[in-house]
Amino acid sequence: QVQLVESGGGLVQAGGSLRLSCAASGIIFPINAMGWHRQAPGKQRELVATIISGGSTNYADSVKGRFTISRDNAKNTVYLKMDSLKPEDTAVYYCNARNYNYEEYWGQGTQVTVSS
Repeated sequence: QVQLVESGGGLVQAGGSLRLSCAASGIIFPINAMGWHRQAPGKQRELVATIISGGSTNYADSVKGRFTISRDNAKNTVYLKMDSLKPEDTAVYYCNARNYNYEEYWGQGTQVTVSS
């Protein structure tokens, strides 16, 4: 059974920091890419950041310089360090993973709320 379990969301004041974690298990083929997306109320889900197995990263323009994605390949875990948080970062954050068989999996989401 495939599981992506996220943790680390919560309520923080503007300018603060949070660190999200996502551990994947039960995926048969090795994982290539892992990443984070977010969905704010009334908006479409959007890409936040991705990281592939070789370490290359990609960020949405809105989070560049503030968020850092990293991963532990041995643990199939991806992290998102979020600094200088803004109220507009408020959303449900979803972890996803894609293996070399092009199968994609999603976590259940974790709420991040930034107060002004």
